[in-house]
Amino acid sequence: MRTLPGNTMNTFVPYPFTHFCAGLLLLFCLSAQAQPASGQQLQDVLIHLSQGAMSEREQAIKQLVELKDPRGLPILQALLAGKLLALKTENKLVIADGDDQNYAVRDAISDEPNGMVSAEQISKINLTNKLRGNLRKIIGELELNADSPAIRLAAVKAMDKDVDERLITLFQQRLTVEQDGKVKQAIQDILLLQKISGGDKNQRIQAINELKDHDSQDVFNKLKTLAEKDADGHYLETDSDIRNIAESAIASINNRLRLYSAIETVFFGLSLGAVLVLSAIGLAITFGVMGVINMAHGELMMIGAYTTYVIQQLMPNQLGLSIFLAIPAAFTLSALVGIAIERGIIRFLYGRPLETLLATFGVSLFLQQAVRSIFSPLNRSVATPEWMSGSWQINDFLSLTWNRFYILIFCLLVFVLLMQILKRTKLGLEVRAVAQNRRMAKAMGIPTARVDAMTFGLGSGIAGVAGVALSQITNVGPNLGQAYIVDSFMVVVFGGVGNLLGTLVAGFSLGIANKFLEPLAGAVLAKILVLVFIILFIQKRPRGLFPQKGRAADA
Repeated sequence: MRTLPGNTMNTFVPYPFTHFCAGLLLLFCLSAQAQPASGQQLQDVLIHLSQGAMSEREQAIKQLVELKDPRGLPILQALLAGKLLALKTENKLVIADGDDQNYAVRDAISDEPNGMVSAEQISKINLTNKLRGNLRKIIGELELNADSPAIRLAAVKAMDKDVDERLITLFQQRLTVEQDGKVKQAIQDILLLQKISGGDKNQRIQAINELKDHDSQDVFNKLKTLAEKDADGHYLETDSDIRNIAESAIASINNRLRLYSAIETVFFGLSLGAVLVLSAIGLAITFGVMGVINMAHGELMMIGAYTTYVIQQLMPNQLGLSIFLAIPAAFTLSALVGIAIERGIIRFLYGRPLETLLATFGVSLFLQQAVRSIFSPLNRSVATPEWMSGSWQINDFLSLTWNRFYILIFCLLVFVLLMQILKRTKLGLEVRAVAQNRRMAKAMGIPTARVDAMTFGLGSGIAGVAGVALSQITNVGPNLGQAYIVDSFMVVVFGGVGNLLGTLVAGFSLGIANKFLEPLAGAVLAKILVLVFIILFIQKRPRGLFPQKGRAADA
């Protein structure tokens, strides 16, 4: 008990009562802080944020966080992204979306649309690099409790460069409630990396042993510093036990790096092979059935690519749908052009392969010049839909691009569909009959002239579909087909003329071989080596990997 001053009587107040009053006061303060800030408070902070000096802006950011207002996070995110702007005509901040000339703005506090403004009507809020770094950390702390695991993971990675005791405590608290595996591993990596830098040897050894199985670039870099030497040749890590364990962990990670590198090489080889298969599969049909060396096959691919470009220009806001519509459109247009070439030129030149080659080469030049006259000689860029953009990030050392992954799947779907057409339709039966023995098929009443036209149209249509795939990995231009015509012929000859399975195997094999040779010999020499290999292979097996079977196969 104690005596209250300022009173003539001795009044005794028990300590538990004073503690109770203090607890109520503290509870009131905490509840007051948890409430969203008033509009005026937030407006005052934003005024300092937009008009003050750099030190005042730093203080305004801290005040905005202390307000604990749910509107604070999107404002800070917009500030970091350079989208928080000040209107010159009005004393308020807005969040803008748009290009460098016109902006669609909305009020930073109420989030209500505020119309369109020009670049002259707004002023940007500048930040120093130090303030920008602090802002990333603050946003990361606020996003650490977000509902989305992807946002939490990004928040953890944004804070891993500058970890202090406060962040360590924050991560430890988050680890007790975190449910997502990737987020938990990212937090554990940070905490273990901090233990490696600590003073307890046993904890450092334990952390290294746990981290050696983690596929993290930060972990790899940290372990490398433990095994590095300074300019004088002395190890940076003085403890030999720690150094030896770190070197062993580095060796373990390097083994996995070689495995991941091989996986990426195989993937890129398969994706290149998918492009080769798509470009060669139509040629395999026409060459195998009709014996025609079509030098305009690459230009039919070019037509498919330009069809994709035109449809995308007509549907600029629906990129995903435009790709799906471009597939049947490119097939139809290229098939019609192919049928016109066959009916107008090639049917008069059967049995004369050299003249057919020269005639189709002239057609290729004509198509190239026609495209130059319509679209100009400049390359055109076809935008990639969002679902095909980016990459599948498996870990810090292994990522697979989505566009090549979808092209690989698309190639397999086209191959399966084509095989079903040739095996289960009347046209497929007639095509196989003509391919095996043209004279006997004609004697049995099969209209070989119509089959030739439809076969050439089918092969040309598939070339157009290949152009749709090519438009997603390269620019569209008049010379697009020339880059793939030689490779297409190599795939057809290597796999076996007229054999679709051989074309599939040959395309993937050559694609993988190219990607394994490129790091060793360079892109140009790798192609030369592949060509030399095919020449030597054909000397040994003139009919390719899968020679055509039938009564006319030896003719």
